[in-house]
Amino acid sequence: QRNAGSAIVKKKLATGWLDGCSGCHMSFLDMDERLLELAEQFDLVYSPIVDQKIFPQGVDISLVEGSVSTNKDEHKIRMVRERTTMLVSLGDCAVTGNVPAMRNAFPVSSVLERAFGDAPVTRPEMFAGLPQLLPRVRPIHEVVKVDVFVPGCPPSADTIYTLLRELLSGGTVDIARLTRFGA
Repeated sequence: QRNAGSAIVKKKLATGWLDGCSGCHMSFLDMDERLLELAEQFDLVYSPIVDQKIFPQGVDISLVEGSVSTNKDEHKIRMVRERTTMLVSLGDCAVTGNVPAMRNAFPVSSVLERAFGDAPVTRPEMFAGLPQLLPRVRPIHEVVKVDVFVPGCPPSADTIYTLLRELLSGGTVDIARLTRFGA
């Protein structure tokens, strides 16, 4: 895109990570040289792979991996949605809840007991200030509106490259032709 003065106007891209393994970000980085090619079209304004601490206003595209498992995740995804034009739910955890949602069959108290047992960290004061587990892990679209769903565990670098190439150029992408759940 060019503005009136013929300068290239880059889109603002953000990536985010909720409750997940970071595999989607690893696939993002696995684009290798293609990431540099795409970077000519965007400014990476927020990501766990850069040092930006505050999610900015006016983001064009946000790729978010992981499920909504804590009150902090819920607050973060609501803020991302509010500040983003196009929200992409990236990977099976973001799309379905996937592995983090396996805890949904159990009450939070049982999960904490199983994880910590009689260890001293089960004292309430040890959890002060930490994110609270929500009663149920949810995929992103159960909390906020999602514009594009990209399944895969994780989605391949080729899938993410094609997705970004199309979105950055203002196009759309046929996700079903690129990937499927667990692929």
